[in-house]
Amino acid sequence: MDKSKRLFLKSKRSFRRRLPPIGSGDRIDYRNMSLISRFISEQGKILSRRVNRLTLKQQRLITIAIKQARILSLLPFLNNEKQFERTESTPRTTGPRTRNK
Repeated sequence: MDKSKRLFLKSKRSFRRRLPPIGSGDRIDYRNMSLISRFISEQGKILSRRVNRLTLKQQRLITIAIKQARILSLLPFLNNEKQFERTESTPRTTGPRTRNK
């Protein structure tokens, strides 16, 4: 395709700038649980910058706040609700093992 024709082709994607998830008035702090909980997955993992749409500085501050909240027991380190449900529903069928000599 010629360069002259390539210039007039429209992009098939329309880019709409999304609003940043953290407003200018929001303070990134370990006590702000409503803000912190938006950046944690269901398993309790910290979401990446690409998913969060945060700047590098904001992501660092969020990560530090989440880690501080975990240390102070405001947030769990792991969220294993599904794992506990699975282990409770499966009954144990084997008895105690005996060693044969």
